Amino acid sequence: MPQFQEDIGQQEGFRPDMLRNSETRKTYSGAAMKAFLRMMEEWEMPIADRCALLGDIPEQTYYKWARDEVGTMSRDQLERVGIVLGIYKDLTLIFNNEGGRLRWFKSANHDYAFRGKSPAERMAEGGMTDLYAVREYLDGMRGVH
Repeated sequence: MPQFQEDIGQQEGFRPDMLRNSETRKTYSGAAMKAFLRMMEEWEMPIADRCALLGDIPEQTYYKWARDEVGTMSRDQLERVGIVLGIYKDLTLIFNNEGGRLRWFKSANHDYAFRGKSPAERMAEGGMTDLYAVREYLDGMRGVH
C-alpha cells in the first residue's frame, strides 16, 4: 500500500487544535475516510469493528461514508483516524512485508497491553485508550519513546 498523502498528522503546518474548526474538519474528512477505508480493507476488519474504531458510529453511517458521502467528521473521529494511521505507519516500519504485518496484527498477544487478545481485537474494543495502547506499544517496538 502506498504512503498516505492524506495523513492528516503529517501535513505541513497542521496542529491538532485546528480540528476545533468545523471547516477544517470538513476539509480533512473525505481524505481521512478514504485512508481509513484502505487500511480497513488491507487489515480485513469486519464492519462492526470499523464502526467501533470510528467511535461506535451506526453501520448505516459507515456505509454512507464509504460511498464518499462523508460530510464533516467530528474531532474525535478524525483523531481516531489519525491514531489508526499512526498504527499503520508503525506496522509498515516494523514489518517489511504485508503478511508479517497482518499476522502480528491478527494474532493473540499475551503482553500486558493486549491481555491475550490480538492488537486488532484490542483496537476493536473501540475506546481511545484501546487505540492508544496499540499505538504506544508499536512506538515502543520502534524505540520512539
